[in-house]
Amino acid sequence: MEAFAYAAPTTLQEALALLGSQSGEADVLAGGTDLLSLLKDYIHTPKRVVNIKGIKELGGIQKTPNGLRIGALVTLDELLASVDVAAYPCLVAAARGVASPQMRNMGTVGGDLCQRPRCWYFRAGYGVLGRDKDGRNLARDGDNRYHAIFGNQTACFVSASSFGPPLAALNAKVKTASAKATFEMPVEDFFVTPKSDSDREIFLRPNQILTEILIPGDAVRSATYEVRQKETLDWPLATASVALTMKGTAVGSARVFLGHVAPVPWRAAAAEKALAGRPLTTTVIEKAAHAAVEGATPLSGNAYKVQLARVAVKRALAEIARQKG
Repeated sequence: MEAFAYAAPTTLQEALALLGSQSGEADVLAGGTDLLSLLKDYIHTPKRVVNIKGIKELGGIQKTPNGLRIGALVTLDELLASVDVAAYPCLVAAARGVASPQMRNMGTVGGDLCQRPRCWYFRAGYGVLGRDKDGRNLARDGDNRYHAIFGNQTACFVSASSFGPPLAALNAKVKTASAKATFEMPVEDFFVTPKSDSDREIFLRPNQILTEILIPGDAVRSATYEVRQKETLDWPLATASVALTMKGTAVGSARVFLGHVAPVPWRAAAAEKALAGRPLTTTVIEKAAHAAVEGATPLSGNAYKVQLARVAVKRALAEIARQKG
């Protein structure tokens, strides 16, 4: 890695003052599970690394009158140990899916939301769109077995975030801060599909830090189901996170998000429509699962993901159907 200046502020304002306004001036270090590999591979070459791990105001999990606040520096272990987080099974399942004890101990919720693509073309230095010097899309024409089956017209990588889909399903918001202001937005809007290699996959400017996640206190039933090739350190091949409000035995409203199948957590609006107003019978679940993959545009080597995404939705819904209350 290239040499860089190092800073370890103890307050948010100190940290924000150390960030530059341009990409490449500074990188934020939290758990380091993604950043260190980016530095070692020369994908990131910042002039300064700002370690925010010592900023206490960015930690903690608190119940609020409006729901639940999760600090950006909360680790996966802390998330799993929280009684308050246990009320959101879709989030707990996503955290348990990270099987490495080391990653659960070091990795943070905010870091998970902000991690860069795991696409091997990006990690090999071909940019976030994975194009060679002639502008050829390497993923579209090459090995694309782990790439996107939705929203892959421009970018073919998949969002690597484990918590993006469940938090979007819960209608959560993220809060970010710059030296001059704070900002709040839905998690589903935090993720964006880049149109050029200078764009990021998240709506976070170089002078901003993600500070906390806010989950509304609405009464919902939720579940996440992940399909993995292995049980250890692999990222999922496809996931589904579902949150339902119930009216008696029928679904009042539904939010269904697919993970690891698009450059962003992918909202399955057709599945939501198939669920609304209906009881969670086997037939309804089956129809919703098929509706979830409508419009998929798999590449040459990843059509199998269509079936995996369908199964993930079906099993997440079946899990909710078994829940009491």
